[in-house]
Amino acid sequence: MSKNKHKFLTFAALMTGATVAVHFINHTIATAAQLKQMLHISNDNYFEWRFGNIYYTKKGTGSPILLIHDTLPGASGYEWSKIEDELAIDHTVYTVDLLGCGRSDKSSITYTNFVYVQMISDFIKKIIGQKTDVIASGFSGSFVTMACHNEKELFNKIMLVNPPSLTQLKQMPNRKDRLLKAALEIPIFGTLVYHMIVSRDNINNLFIEKMYCNPFHVDNQMADAYYEAAHKGGYYTRFLYSSLAAKYININICHALKALDNSIYIVEGETEPNGKAITDDYCASNPAIEVSILKETKHLPHVEAPEAFLEQVKIFF
Repeated sequence: MSKNKHKFLTFAALMTGATVAVHFINHTIATAAQLKQMLHISNDNYFEWRFGNIYYTKKGTGSPILLIHDTLPGASGYEWSKIEDELAIDHTVYTVDLLGCGRSDKSSITYTNFVYVQMISDFIKKIIGQKTDVIASGFSGSFVTMACHNEKELFNKIMLVNPPSLTQLKQMPNRKDRLLKAALEIPIFGTLVYHMIVSRDNINNLFIEKMYCNPFHVDNQMADAYYEAAHKGGYYTRFLYSSLAAKYININICHALKALDNSIYIVEGETEPNGKAITDDYCASNPAIEVSILKETKHLPHVEAPEAFLEQVKIFF
């Protein structure tokens, strides 16, 4: 009995030591990732929402435009930094950090499409206060589509930048996905796995392989901002990623897309994988949708070719 007790105490001591060590490693990684302070914060610009505070900026005067970033690891409103000042010459430009992203709160919840639908609608009602145009990047296009379907009176024109595949959005969480989510949300050790996924090397590879048409043109400051945002919020940064990886944010938007009669404009990067097939599916669902292909760009045309992107914005809005 005493021998078994000794083994148990030894195991407990080793596990405690390992947990403390991993906790220290996690803290060191998160602190080091934020040393460059790429994401500036104004304490006045927070929307106090029921699931957490939402950071936003407001610039310019004129008709409102709301800019909503993608949901890739490390995404934030910084994604729009190359175009928001130019847009602010003729518009009141609102740029948000979605819940769980950037400078907004990283709530320990299961993130779903409906959470973001409600967040966007409430932001327009309570902060913008009038019908607004929206530019949404990547996966956020699905949030805007559903939000507009639910409360059409809040939305004017909608621009979708490289929206997600309609087929991808139909995929629902299975048992394997639920286990993945549970594993990523394990305290301390789940955070370590998340930090490995959003390491500096992996963020750099994300930009080189998936974000830019020309990998030699990668903006290092943008990559720095993504790396910082992916770690801002400590342990709670992993919750959005776990919901994304496990498909909890997916939703079938086909019915909503067909029902919309708003002006919808898709801007697609020329080298975005399956870009033409994706835009063809959107146009098949709603033939009124217009599409523009930006040459020599990939997933972030507003970052890679801001002047060409702004030309499309001025044409549409």
